[in-house]
Amino acid sequence: MNTFTPSFRPARASVARSIALGLVIGFLGAPALAQGVYRIVGPDGRVSYSDQPPPAANARPAAAAPGSAGPATPQLPFELRQISSRFPVTLYTSNECAPCNSGRNLLNARGIPYTEKTVGTNEDAEALKRLSGQVSLPLLTIGSQQIQGYSDGEWTQFLDAAGYPKQSALPTAYRRPAPTPLVAVQAPTAAPKPTTTRAQPSAAPSVEPPVTNPAGIRF
Repeated sequence: MNTFTPSFRPARASVARSIALGLVIGFLGAPALAQGVYRIVGPDGRVSYSDQPPPAANARPAAAAPGSAGPATPQLPFELRQISSRFPVTLYTSNECAPCNSGRNLLNARGIPYTEKTVGTNEDAEALKRLSGQVSLPLLTIGSQQIQGYSDGEWTQFLDAAGYPKQSALPTAYRRPAPTPLVAVQAPTAAPKPTTTRAQPSAAPSVEPPVTNPAGIRF
């Protein structure tokens, strides 16, 4: 396993102060979040939704759809949402990677919200090499920190330093996003159908009667 120098090793006190500051800022913005989701109509007529009020004075909270009990995917707890926004976790895996399963199990057991990117094509491998300088898997990123290979102790150390809880705090109805290829698969563009032009029947050439045909019969 390759050795590396971590790009961040925050002390626990520093992490605690950062989290406390984020919580204070978050609580100051909590009343605005409690007002609901705003429906925003853009200049082109397109409708979007946001939890932040736009500068337009006619913006209003969107009404809930009849019979809807809430969002399909429950929102993360406030503290976990703050941590995951500051230090998002991404796991890079492949189907033939046994240590990837161990890393995935650790993240799942600890309740880490993460995105999984799969490496299965030459384009994926090239993108992975551009990203990390290597093609070894698994690769774990926590914010800007990259961790090559699976190590229970090392992964736990960096997750602790980022402030993730040691036990799962995910809602029971939380569903993890499905893994997606590292390089997005482009749908093939359908070739335009050739246009067929029906040939117009040509007019039959007129046949002049021979000079020796006294009756003027056309053949």
